[in-house]
Amino acid sequence: MTPHGGAPPVPRCAAVPSPGSTPNESTTHVDTTGFSLTDLTKVYSTKHRDVVALDNVSLSVPRGSFTVLLGPSGCGKSTILRMLADLEQPSSGEVTIHGESPEAIRKAHRLGLALQDPSLLPWRSVRDNIRLPGQVMRKPVPKERVDELIHMVGLDGFQDARPAQLSGGMRQRVAIARAIATEPEILLMDEPFGALDEITRQRMNEELQRLWSASNATALLVTHSISEAAFLADRVIVMSPRPGRIVGDITIDFPRPRGRDLLTTPEFHRVCDQLSTLLHAGHDEAAEAGAAE
Repeated sequence: MTPHGGAPPVPRCAAVPSPGSTPNESTTHVDTTGFSLTDLTKVYSTKHRDVVALDNVSLSVPRGSFTVLLGPSGCGKSTILRMLADLEQPSSGEVTIHGESPEAIRKAHRLGLALQDPSLLPWRSVRDNIRLPGQVMRKPVPKERVDELIHMVGLDGFQDARPAQLSGGMRQRVAIARAIATEPEILLMDEPFGALDEITRQRMNEELQRLWSASNATALLVTHSISEAAFLADRVIVMSPRPGRIVGDITIDFPRPRGRDLLTTPEFHRVCDQLSTLLHAGHDEAAEAGAAE
């Protein structure tokens, strides 16, 4: 795939038909879109000037897929995630999740959110932190579900520990378990493993893949790590900075489950090289545009 500038459209992956369907089949239409961004623009106004964080971004991904937004700081990838989480509003354009507004999804408690800071309540145990979203929703997470999640993230024996008694990687495991405790329809993650060492980060990537595969959630991960994007994604959206635009759209078709042995294969390195080329091309283009202003 060749890099694109802001004006030309970025090639998109072909839509996958529903299993068993035929082109002329007369059936009730089911929206299979996970989330959709249409002509999305975000402008932050300051005292002296307007800063365009996102410029006319459009993207649609299928339900149940794992999409990664890859780009340098300042490319608007976290802004997109915050709009999907209904934490920010676009200046123009439209955002939908499963055909509904982010506000409707948030109010119905149908999204899970994990950030770089796990934000665990220090006075609560591992078990009670995982239970928290259900308590907020007034729909308690069953004890069996909590126990299952503790086992899935490898924290058996630590269920009564407080966050201060856990390592950074263990705290992030609790945060991921909390994010999926209520079985959300969409899982949004903003650099959840960015502060971890490389070995722990890769182990967490494998665990995240396993947790997501066991769910039906549509997942979006924001990262600046090329290898993390290539390992986890069904599709990687590469973004350029200032203003944020999509400069690449790469389908990752490695079979799942993916193990760490994938990291040493020529195929994996070719994908990483492709993503790196797109990243640098987008950055160089943005720098040239800035110099011309």
